[in-house]
Amino acid sequence: MEHTQPAMTTTDPLDASFDIIARQDQADAAITGLRTDVDEVKSRLDKVARAASRPAMGGTPASDATEVKGFVDGFLRFGRETELKSISGATPGDGGYAVPRQIDAVIASTLAEISPIRAIAQVVQTGTSGYRKLVATGGTASGWVSEAAPRPETATPQFAEIAPPSGDLYANPAASQGMLDDAAFDIETWLASEIALEFARAEGTAFVNGTGINQPEGFLAAPTATAEDGVRAFGTMQYIGSGSAAGFDAAPDARLIDLIHSLKSGHRQGAVFVMNSSTLATVRKLKTADGAFLWQPGMVEGQPDRLLGYPVIEAEDMPDVAGGAFPIAFGNFRHGYLIAENGATRVLRDPFTNKPFVHFYATKRVGGKVLDSNAIKLLKIEA
Repeated sequence: MEHTQPAMTTTDPLDASFDIIARQDQADAAITGLRTDVDEVKSRLDKVARAASRPAMGGTPASDATEVKGFVDGFLRFGRETELKSISGATPGDGGYAVPRQIDAVIASTLAEISPIRAIAQVVQTGTSGYRKLVATGGTASGWVSEAAPRPETATPQFAEIAPPSGDLYANPAASQGMLDDAAFDIETWLASEIALEFARAEGTAFVNGTGINQPEGFLAAPTATAEDGVRAFGTMQYIGSGSAAGFDAAPDARLIDLIHSLKSGHRQGAVFVMNSSTLATVRKLKTADGAFLWQPGMVEGQPDRLLGYPVIEAEDMPDVAGGAFPIAFGNFRHGYLIAENGATRVLRDPFTNKPFVHFYATKRVGGKVLDSNAIKLLKIEA
């Protein structure tokens, strides 16, 4: 008997791998479809649950009818907010206690008026309070002679000594140690800046009106006269009258022109008008005989406004327009006023003298005086 061998089937490995991938894709598709069906069923069940929990459109439960009606009538219809039950930060008991307070770390302060005399005057740094400066009040004389004529002696220059009176400007504020530890901002830095501003304000006032007793002597404290340069005594300042006992006369431009040209031409290079804002408001309204304003506003940013061609500096320590006052000064303050200061501001932190307070003792020695009385002229309100 003969046995027949079955035919052998050879499977290509590449085709087998494709079959495996195809079966995997079919399985993934079946799983995705099953998940879609489950999500759809879940969504329908959620809709049914929400519909079951939603109150009927035709009315409200009897137990809530009064409260809901009061809300609808009181707030929705008439806007009465007393019907609302809320937590508010405005009332401490309704939640205000829970609202933390926030303090801005930057402290705002009122603007201090600081006279700008330091910016236009001559400032020197000294190492002693006994600072002196010599000023030559007259030049060397000369003369003309013939070739063979004798040469007589000529006059020698005269000198005057300028000793700016000075004083110690001080401040001694205190802060508790607890405040320094717990405050939300840097109190020490803030106090230092406040002291600097106060020193600038105080010394600016002294440069204008200082008495010269334990403080600088202001240029308005110098003696005055109507005599011209070379006639009046050294140290005495010249003034021009305004022509009216209460203000300016009918020709204010003529008075101001006289004030300008009473100053030597060498001093007029760099000269400025100095007045306060009240006087400036009056001056800006002054007109010439033909109706033109004396005031000339600066046409370019950064360029100062001008009066008859000269810059105007606002110094609030200057007096207002009044009988017998000197509301306007005109001159070259770099030549005419001297400021002598002995070092910078010194600050001593003192936590021991007055415990538990810490004192910040700041001092500054500064002096001032008219240097050349010919370099500054004044306008006086008088007939």
